[in-house]
Amino acid sequence: MAVIITVTNQKGGIGKTTTSSALISGLTAKNKKVLGIDLDPQGNLGFSLGIEIEDSPTIYDVFKEKVSVTRAISRTEYGDVIPSNILLSGAELEFNRPGREFLLRNALSDLQHLYDYIIIDTPPALNILTVNAYVASNCLIIPMVPEILSLLGVSQLKETIDTVVKFYNKNLNVLGILLTKYNKHLNLSKEVLEMAETIATQLDTRVFDAKIRQGVAVAEAPAHCQSILDYAPKSKPSLDYHAFIDEVFALTAEKN
Repeated sequence: MAVIITVTNQKGGIGKTTTSSALISGLTAKNKKVLGIDLDPQGNLGFSLGIEIEDSPTIYDVFKEKVSVTRAISRTEYGDVIPSNILLSGAELEFNRPGREFLLRNALSDLQHLYDYIIIDTPPALNILTVNAYVASNCLIIPMVPEILSLLGVSQLKETIDTVVKFYNKNLNVLGILLTKYNKHLNLSKEVLEMAETIATQLDTRVFDAKIRQGVAVAEAPAHCQSILDYAPKSKPSLDYHAFIDEVFALTAEKN
């Protein structure tokens, strides 16, 4: 059965899609069978991995029961991906029937035995799409930048996580908090790291040992439809993501 990991934070610009892409490509490189799912209506995950999202079935089509979940899978050199597009932006209003929290879990029920890992990229919001990801997942990874406002956003996630655990998915846990755009020489980064460790304790989790440093390659890689690991394998962010992926692999190996 697949280990299902959601990459989540309601703030934008903190590296969710880059982290999801790196996990997909990095775990695939470890000879694991990996499926990525884009739950962000912006469709950046599919685009960044080279999928023509306007010409492909999407997770929206699956939720609307227009196509089967297997039909929505696009094959890439980095792993399998179910893309998204802007039609998903109306999910909060469009999917309003009872049980809507289980749309993704139900869709994945026939796929879990086919993969070692399923990685879910989420929108920068705490909405029904995010809740669907939490309900379907085994664990969460929370990227955040070393800024005070980002730290406050992480603390606000706890209420949503607690609600999902209480009513929908008692087995959900937070695998760890990942610091991105990190500069160890800045005093603010050090202060935020200390506070992140406090929040991690409250979430019964950890701050990952790996910290993702800044680098221009992070912004350039999606434009070339490549994972950061392939686009700039010797860059500081790529080296950091390799260390992070090794941590994730070690933490989830016993579940796999």
